[in-house]
Amino acid sequence: MKILLAIDGSKYSDATVQALALQIRKENAQVLVLQIVEPRIYSTPPQMAAGYQPEMAEIMKEQFKQAQESVDRSATTLRSAGFEVSTRVLEAEPRTGILDLASEWHADLIVLGSHGRKGLQRFMLGSVAESVARGAYCSVLIVRTPQK
Repeated sequence: MKILLAIDGSKYSDATVQALALQIRKENAQVLVLQIVEPRIYSTPPQMAAGYQPEMAEIMKEQFKQAQESVDRSATTLRSAGFEVSTRVLEAEPRTGILDLASEWHADLIVLGSHGRKGLQRFMLGSVAESVARGAYCSVLIVRTPQK
């Protein structure tokens, strides 16, 4: 079984990794741990300081480094639980990045966490989990953590 585990480095992702390790049989399971780095969309107006673009490149480089550390931590946890694991960090819009990679990799299951946002927060920020569940061609497991 090919399992795409989408994380974002949050406590919700940590809970998702733990749920996967406890609930999914490791026999014949390949896990691809994915973290998406959202692209910085900007244009440089003529009055912008000359150093702005290189500064943005440094910010993206740091985000990729943090994302790689996050997927490496998750991969270590899953490997210690007996799973065959690989990792990937992509620059993309989260919803389409997860769905595109799942399709390209021929995933049998997508696992991701939910932040549990409601109301205006959900309207403003959207729901990656909901969009993935609606758009996926394979099964989707959404892990929710209890609200305190």
